[in-house]
Amino acid sequence: MPRAVAGILIECDESIKAMIVKIDRQHNHDFIIENIDDKHALIKADRHEELKELLKKDLKDTVREPEDSSESE
Repeated sequence: MPRAVAGILIECDESIKAMIVKIDRQHNHDFIIENIDDKHALIKADRHEELKELLKKDLKDTVREPEDSSESE
C-alpha cells in the first residue's frame, strides 16, 4: 500500500542544491523525497528545519570572511 509523505518544495541556487544533496547523502538520504532538477527538490516536511540548520553550519564552515585590507598596509 503506498504511503504519503508530506513534503516542501524548495528552490535554490545550484551550489546550495549541491550542498543539500551532499548533506542528504551523508545522512542516509533522509531529507530529499525527490530530486527534481539543479534548482529544485522536494524535502521531507518534518526534516526541513534540521536540514536548514545543517546547511547553515556547512555554509559557515565553507565561506571564509573577507580579509581586512587595513591589516596588510
